[in-house]
Amino acid sequence: MAGGRSLGRRFGWLWAAYAVSSLGTWLAFDAFSLIAVVMLHAGATEVSLLAASGLAVGAALAVPLGAWVEFRPKRPVMVAADLIRCAALLSLPVAFALDALDLGQLLLVSVAVAAADITFNAASGAYLKSLLPPRHLLVANGRFEATMWTATALGPPLGGAAFGMLGPMATVLANAASFLLSALGIRAIGGEEGQQSPGRGFVARKERQQPRGEEHAPRKEGQQPRPDAPSGRPRARDLRAGWRHLLAEPTLRPLFLNTVLVNSLIMASAPLLAVLMLGRLGFAPWQYGLAFAVPCLGGLLGSRLSRRLTARHGSHRILLAAGTLRACWPVGLAFVGPGTPGLLLVMAVEFGLITCAGVFNPVLATSRLELTPPDRVTRTLAAWSISTRTATAATTALWGWLAALTGPRTAIALAGALLLATPLLLPWHEHARRVDALK
Repeated sequence: MAGGRSLGRRFGWLWAAYAVSSLGTWLAFDAFSLIAVVMLHAGATEVSLLAASGLAVGAALAVPLGAWVEFRPKRPVMVAADLIRCAALLSLPVAFALDALDLGQLLLVSVAVAAADITFNAASGAYLKSLLPPRHLLVANGRFEATMWTATALGPPLGGAAFGMLGPMATVLANAASFLLSALGIRAIGGEEGQQSPGRGFVARKERQQPRGEEHAPRKEGQQPRPDAPSGRPRARDLRAGWRHLLAEPTLRPLFLNTVLVNSLIMASAPLLAVLMLGRLGFAPWQYGLAFAVPCLGGLLGSRLSRRLTARHGSHRILLAAGTLRACWPVGLAFVGPGTPGLLLVMAVEFGLITCAGVFNPVLATSRLELTPPDRVTRTLAAWSISTRTATAATTALWGWLAALTGPRTAIALAGALLLATPLLLPWHEHARRVDALK
């Protein structure tokens, strides 16, 4: 078993790069909103539009980039995305020092970071599939999941302290530095893409063009198909292959639709819960941060359990069980009250939700890679990210309007009630069992 041993030096560098950039991102959690409110005196509407517009426009820019990256070496793209994020973030303290910072620049930086995020994630998923043999993908994704939840638990409290003691740009600078360190780590991986380091027992063979009509024919291990001829410049229509695969593959389609809806409803409720807790219920900012930092330990627990549960019960059953259980928790947030009981209720609900997500996410990420041909991994992951972020932006804006009409508690309750129906979109059909057959 690979769970307790190293997956190789090259994976170690990739994991280290992911860890440092994740910590930087969570140190700067909500930094744009804090800067907009504290420094630029923006209102709730402006802050909501800033968050939604950054996601939506960044996703739109990533549409042609996702297809273009499919035909390029992935590590240079990942390094470039890190450097773009670093440069964009560094422009904020420069503008602040020159007394030229405004909401327009915050929006531009938000767009650049969102587009680079999607591009990086699509390239890194394809690179991971070429770096490791299939039997190690779940272990690797479990480690990424555990790292993410560790950063989520540590980052916001530390970032909040840095924001208060060192000024509003401290976390922005830390995040920019994390992307620079990530770029250096990815550069240090070395080697050729599509090959394992010596001794790993998995060396990709030369690419061979398949005859027309055999795109989905079985392949021998290590055999990679040759992608379609790349276009000279990024084109939006080139990404259609990613969406076509997501909507045509009988197991990925329900997983894709379920994940888009679940993520959108959870994220749409987050700002409303902040308004409810920090406003009407009178919780202090440190209590609000604590309510979401402590439950992140559930993500660590879930990611540790994910591989063991999958080995015992199979990927299909774990996707169904964890995907169903994670939808049962958020409705409880509609009943949060003031004081210690309310704080403990939020912690319990978030702990349950995050634990289930910690189990579900690595299995989902692994199954998505296993069910996607190597010649369209980048386009599929880009299409997935673009769809998720666009839906999240639209749902967040819609739920903000709904909360203005009915109140935040009612809007949170409606999101929770809709989440209870999302397990119906999971792959309950017989075709989904072939996820386990691929093991």
